[in-house]
Amino acid sequence: MKNKYLSYISDKHLLSCIENLHNSYLRAKADISKKKFYKNKIDVIKLTFDSRFNDLDEKTLIKAEISRQIDKSINNSIGTFHEEILGGIKNYEMGTLSGFDIKAKNDTLFADIKNKHNTMNSSSAESLFQKLARYADTYKQANCYWVQILSTKSFNEHWVSIINGKEYSHSRVFKISGDQFYQMLTGEKTALLDLYMVLPKAIDAFLKSNKKSKIPENSALTEISVGAKKSQRTILDEITFENYSYYLGFDKIK
Repeated sequence: MKNKYLSYISDKHLLSCIENLHNSYLRAKADISKKKFYKNKIDVIKLTFDSRFNDLDEKTLIKAEISRQIDKSINNSIGTFHEEILGGIKNYEMGTLSGFDIKAKNDTLFADIKNKHNTMNSSSAESLFQKLARYADTYKQANCYWVQILSTKSFNEHWVSIINGKEYSHSRVFKISGDQFYQMLTGEKTALLDLYMVLPKAIDAFLKSNKKSKIPENSALTEISVGAKKSQRTILDEITFENYSYYLGFDKIK
């Protein structure tokens, strides 16, 4: 039976990948409590500038910060989405807590997938190169790739770089853009474009068959607002006090 969406993975697999990402959205947007909102310390200095320079009232400001936290979580899930798509291509598979994201079943290819080209610092880049080099040394027939799904150009080249003052190169360690990696695994030049083009239709089909999921409201803003009312602080001052009351003088915020 001919696939409805893409030639290189089944319709069932594509819809399953979309469902997994949808669930990630639901989890990220699920009831964000004050405790969860405060998990990473809030940059109240930045929020102060945001409120003044962007002319935002406090509630709009906090909603924007909640959205930013949600978006950060979703960005990680988008990378997983690509791993799942690529792992559904014939002769390839995903890694699960195994040190690689994608491999050829015959051990001739190993890859680490990054959704964006600029998500690593120098220490992370050094660690990744060393890991890929170890795979290349262990599997003598394997080419190993740092895959940048969204990059600044289309390329497939040896990864040669000076990282933390050390020169790194290996005959079978490469870096590659998302379009060329999709082409390599599928044999189809426009494989990534094809995925992009079918997504609206496939997502609509998934949502149509999955009407039961509803995203609960966030409680963080309500909890903070209640606390601010009791303490007679502004919402921003309440956040500052609750995050930094142990800083010198901050316990006196009124």
